[in-house]
Amino acid sequence: MAIQISSEILEGVVLSALKYDDLYGYALTQQVQSVFDISESTIYPVLRRLKKNKYLTTYDQPYQGRNRRYYQLTDLGRQRLNTIVNEWHDFYQKVNQALEDDNKDD
Repeated sequence: MAIQISSEILEGVVLSALKYDDLYGYALTQQVQSVFDISESTIYPVLRRLKKNKYLTTYDQPYQGRNRRYYQLTDLGRQRLNTIVNEWHDFYQKVNQALEDDNKDD
């Protein structure tokens, strides 16, 4: 897809992926990449920003002799996700309206 995904939408996608389960970085990256063609190096700055803004917390858990860093949605993160979803619905409706109105002139 040639349309670029905005950082706010990407934040929403990451927050949404964590809505029901905590995920470690690689699993989270794989989940997002199953929908959008983005690099792993794109996800980690988003995770750091979300953590800095207190939308996520992290904890480490041992796995096969190594630690996995898990990301967990906070209450503030759930509020942020709801805001992004509401803004997306509004934006989606406006874009569809504009595109449909444009097509009526054909």
